[in-house]
Amino acid sequence: MVGFAGYDMPVQYPMGVLEEHKHCRNAAGLFDVSHMGQVRLEGSNAAVALEKIVPADVQGLEKDRMRYTMFTSDSGGVLDDLIVLNRGDHLFLVVNAACKHEDLALMKEHLRGLKISYLENRALLALQGPKAVTVMSRIAPNAAEMPFMSATEFEIAGFNCLVTRSGYTGEDGFEIGLENNGAEAVARFLLDQEEVAPIGLGARDSLRLEAGLCLYGHDLDQNTSPIEAGLAWTIGNRRRKDGGFQGYDRINRELTHKPSRRRVGIRPDGRVIAREGVEIQVDGHTIGTVTSGGFGPSSECPIAMGYVASEFATVGRKVELLVRGQARPGEIVKLPFHPHRYFKG
Repeated sequence: MVGFAGYDMPVQYPMGVLEEHKHCRNAAGLFDVSHMGQVRLEGSNAAVALEKIVPADVQGLEKDRMRYTMFTSDSGGVLDDLIVLNRGDHLFLVVNAACKHEDLALMKEHLRGLKISYLENRALLALQGPKAVTVMSRIAPNAAEMPFMSATEFEIAGFNCLVTRSGYTGEDGFEIGLENNGAEAVARFLLDQEEVAPIGLGARDSLRLEAGLCLYGHDLDQNTSPIEAGLAWTIGNRRRKDGGFQGYDRINRELTHKPSRRRVGIRPDGRVIAREGVEIQVDGHTIGTVTSGGFGPSSECPIAMGYVASEFATVGRKVELLVRGQARPGEIVKLPFHPHRYFKG
């Protein structure tokens, strides 16, 4: 157990990080992500209002569908990344644990007139992996037909749950929101299924890194724009054209031209691990920095992500990684390191 964003969290269970990672890739892993912030926005103009501080097309979101987006700052940086779900009569947001109180302050400042409810009494579990759908289909047969990034409600172990087909491992899976008083019973029920094992923070990080997914505070921060981070796909045509959100001037400029730096995947040669903070160099000159790095159990080699000057952000570019004062060879590679296997429907 370690401290994480003000919570005590498990780094690993008895299976260990390596086997937990592989189990999630091959079967189904259960993550307790109840530290994430869950927020309800109510008001007839909630979607219009939220678009002032996120670049996503919230107004175009159909009922019970969801989108990944970010809160952006006046200068075009990322204040947090989040999920927005349209529940019909309200919007439901899931934000990062470390940022949730700042996110609430941001929403209260910019979304006046809306009812903003921080749901402290809710837990969140994530069931991830290719056999997650097998498990969920035993509980609710229609789970298998749920589209990716959609939501529905059904009972698990006698407790009403808001279930979305989503996750942050690159695998097919589900996230399960429910009242705190049902969390342990639902978790134990799911862990009793033969396909399911508990997964800790260590494997959660290696899974998302292999999937090429950003971790806020590392690969995303207040100085990094969505375009630098390779997240232009989250900004639809209407929002690109009409703007109206914080940081639009910078983001539009980077969409029209190009950012000064870009997020890239990096594969160190051999077995050298290039962790966060390692300088990325070409011919002895620093061109960027590693923001996430470790060993990829499915890739069976060290992997890293970082930012480099745009002129060097080409797949196949040879680089040096300054690890403990020594320049070690590496190469810029295409993301993700492990293919996404989300349900396509």
